[in-house]
Amino acid sequence: MSDLTVLLDQARGGDAGALDRVFEALYEELAMMARSRLRRGERVTLADTGALVHESWMRLRQSGRLNFEDRGHFLAHAAQVMRSVIVDIARRSQAQRRGGDQAFVTLDTLVSDAVAAPGPEPDVIEVSAALDELARLDPRLARVVEMRWFGGVSEADIAETLGVSERTVRRDWDKARAFLRTLLRT
Repeated sequence: MSDLTVLLDQARGGDAGALDRVFEALYEELAMMARSRLRRGERVTLADTGALVHESWMRLRQSGRLNFEDRGHFLAHAAQVMRSVIVDIARRSQAQRRGGDQAFVTLDTLVSDAVAAPGPEPDVIEVSAALDELARLDPRLARVVEMRWFGGVSEADIAETLGVSERTVRRDWDKARAFLRTLLRT
C-alpha cells in the first residue's frame, strides 16, 4: 500500500492533517492538471493555476466527500471539481457581459476534432451542458471526458480509476467525441 493510500485511509477516518498531506503530495499533479486546462482556455477563466488548484481544493474539502480509495479516484474527483470551478467562472464572466463578446474555450486537437464546426468553438458552458447530457445516457463516457479534458488525467490513470483497460478508455473517448460532435453542432 502506497504512502498516499495510507494518507487517504487516514483522511477517510477523519484525520484532517492527513488530508492536508494528501494535498501537499498531489499539489504538483493538481497544478499540472490546472495548467493543462488553463493553457487550452485561459480566456474562459480569470484564475491562474494556483488559484484554480486552491479553489478546487477548497470546494473539495467543503463537499465532505472525502472517501477516496486511491490516487486515481482522488484525481478523478479533482477533475470534476475543476470542471465545476471553470464552469462557474465562465458563467460569472458571461453574466457580467450580458450579451457581450463570449469567451471561447480553445479545445485541444483531440477534442477540437470531435467538435469542429464552422465558426467559433463551443464555450465551456456548452461543453459542460453536452457533457451532462452524455452523463445521462452513459455515465462512464462522461467520466472519461471529464477526467481527460477537464482534468488532464492520463489514459492509464483513467483506466485504473474506472476499472477498465486503456483500450476501453480510448474507445470510450472516441464514442464520447462523436456524441459531443453531434450535440455541439446542433
